[in-house]
Amino acid sequence: MNVVNQLELHVVMFPFLAFGHINPFVQLSNKLSSHGVRVSFFSAPGNIDRIKTTLNLTPTTQIIPLTIPPVDGLPPGLDSTADTTPLTSELLKIALDQMQPQIKILLSELTPHFVFYDFGQQWLPPLASQLGIKTIFFSIFGALCTAFVTIPGRLSDHDQLKTSPTLEEMKRPPPGFPQTSVTSLRTFEARDFLYVFKSFHGGSSVYDRVLTCLKGCDAILVKSCREMEAPYIDFVTTQFDKPVLLAGPVIPEPPTGMLEERWDKWLGQFPAKSVVFCSFGSEAFLKDDQIRELVLGLELTGLPFFMVLKFPADVDGSAELDSALPEGFLERVKDRGVVYAGWVQQQHILAHVSVGCCLCHAGRSSVIETLVNDCQLVMLTNKGDQFLNSKLVAGDLKAGLEVNRRDEDGYFCKEDICMPLRQLMVEVDKEPGKSVRANQEKWKMFLLNKEIQNKFVTDLVKGMKTMDGMYNI
Repeated sequence: MNVVNQLELHVVMFPFLAFGHINPFVQLSNKLSSHGVRVSFFSAPGNIDRIKTTLNLTPTTQIIPLTIPPVDGLPPGLDSTADTTPLTSELLKIALDQMQPQIKILLSELTPHFVFYDFGQQWLPPLASQLGIKTIFFSIFGALCTAFVTIPGRLSDHDQLKTSPTLEEMKRPPPGFPQTSVTSLRTFEARDFLYVFKSFHGGSSVYDRVLTCLKGCDAILVKSCREMEAPYIDFVTTQFDKPVLLAGPVIPEPPTGMLEERWDKWLGQFPAKSVVFCSFGSEAFLKDDQIRELVLGLELTGLPFFMVLKFPADVDGSAELDSALPEGFLERVKDRGVVYAGWVQQQHILAHVSVGCCLCHAGRSSVIETLVNDCQLVMLTNKGDQFLNSKLVAGDLKAGLEVNRRDEDGYFCKEDICMPLRQLMVEVDKEPGKSVRANQEKWKMFLLNKEIQNKFVTDLVKGMKTMDGMYNI
């Protein structure tokens, strides 16, 4: 047994109540527990059954249910953003703020070495410090997002009353930002990021929460690595006087079980690497005009496709889909296209031999899942960090293509969808598709190198033990 495993390190995982946040915490928990770390995972009762499907429940891993305190306007039993409107989801942050006494009792009983926490719990560092527990702010968004959006210099020092940048200021990188392919945001992207600076229900803005988290923690943990984001990691390090630890890309474990028979049979009728899989995550809901141009663009490629759309919980997805699709569309593509409103086994589908490309929202997990499954990547972003993920992959890594969008409002037409798909799937000997495909292969090999990926976790555990004084390197 090596020195890292000789002492049992105990950590608490406390993600925000959204599965886009919970899932990276689960993936990191699995990596840490496989390296001898004891894990206690906090979440609300309604999320636990779903967490159990992916969290490796070993003798040293446990899930601890939290009680969501009552908040005016927040329906009882609502335990994640999956079933909320944007405004209701803000109430979950208010509920988190009211959980401090409960969390203090749990931490006092568990006495972990570290608490890994999320942006919604900016109050946690002083509370944990009182108990002699160190805190690690786990940024699930990667270094570029932190470097561009949530450093202290994003708001001008000379204007003490300013609570939000202007639209034009948001389009530009903050002072001192490194020279990379990321030089600006488009207007519709910058406008979306202004949400980060807004206050709802009298609570703190996301920017205030994140900045307080970054300043208050004992260490910052980034879901990334120097191979992918070195300039941004260095920039973040200069902004905060504390260790910046790296989790690596945190590759998800291969899926268990089999792909649903109906989808396996449908995909199996097409040649290898010929099908486009299209999905936008669990909380991205497209408007009817976007759906229309999207499906027409898929039709225009001439390629077989499998498209998955999600709708809010209170909306009839089948009826909404029927009204959004162009007249006669399903009949025209019945031999080569599926449009499905519901949940599917994304990892299984991406791993299917017939699937050769993924058109997605550039969520960080979807990007990694696509690259490791030897699929080409086309990105149609929806909000927030997705904009910067897409720029990193298409610009710095050159491992995928972005859908062209209108600057003012993000509008795209069917030709904008068709072009990058054909460049990567049909015009494979021409640029830019040729070089993008070569880079995709390079990054796939890097991400699938078990020795490299294992070292990220080993180094993280060593760094934590050094911080806690368990031993000195």
